[in-house]
Amino acid sequence: MMASSAVGTESFTGFEHTSVGGIFLMRGWNEIDGSQRWQEGVFYALCAAYALVALIALVQLVRIQLRVPEYGWTTQKVFHLMNFVVNGLRAVQFGFYWSVFHNKPKVLDMILLDLPGLLFFSTYTLLVLFWAEIYHQARSLPADRLKPAYFIVNGLVYLLQVCIWIYMRFSKGPVAVEVAELFFSVISLCAALGFVIYGGRLFVMLRRFPIESRGRQKKLHEVGFVTGICCTCFLIRCVMVAVAAFNKDADIHVLNHPVLDLVYYMIVEIVPSALVLFILRKLPPKRVSDHYHPIK
Repeated sequence: MMASSAVGTESFTGFEHTSVGGIFLMRGWNEIDGSQRWQEGVFYALCAAYALVALIALVQLVRIQLRVPEYGWTTQKVFHLMNFVVNGLRAVQFGFYWSVFHNKPKVLDMILLDLPGLLFFSTYTLLVLFWAEIYHQARSLPADRLKPAYFIVNGLVYLLQVCIWIYMRFSKGPVAVEVAELFFSVISLCAALGFVIYGGRLFVMLRRFPIESRGRQKKLHEVGFVTGICCTCFLIRCVMVAVAAFNKDADIHVLNHPVLDLVYYMIVEIVPSALVLFILRKLPPKRVSDHYHPIK
């Protein structure tokens, strides 16, 4: 009887401590969300992080241009340029966070926040296009339709997004916001599937190359790491945006969730972009002079 009483007291005490700890945690979370100083600190930190990634992309673009100035706008150059644009826009947004997040109506806030997200989608689906072209050429498959398909898909995504923004502007209910966020969730899932399909195919194809091939190991690791990083970040974005569509406490389009915004943008954009730029830092080989013909 005494043992039962002791167990009950211990369980009750543990529950009480857990409840008190949860109360303090929620109170601290609410104080951070309601603090303008925390809001400023978080958004300026995001501004600095995005500015750093944008600078890295710009430096890499300049290095590539100096290495092979005779080539035009290759896929590699466009990829780094788009990374610079996306991260630069985000840096400006969070640098002027007060005016950005307090715009009225709600649709203007979502346009300002979703447009760089759409550009992020276009930037990394460009990488999927690049891998798809390599895979099709290596397998002697027709690759002439891949680039038009990339432009058509991205054009449809932007067209549908504009239609959703127009619907949000004239709709007074919360359904329009839910539709906008669910659409963003769907295109994030499609991007993740693109990396799984073509990144996975390219990875399997490279594994079949001879083991003694020196460049094979580097390219294999490069494709594997980038596929894993990009697929993970787009899946996380897909889930978090879908949750935010129905749970306003998890809404990432508002000012008073600075900690949630910090975690979200670090996971789905800043860290993946920095890692991918680091992995793809290798410069293209210098062009051999026309006066020099290597022995075959």
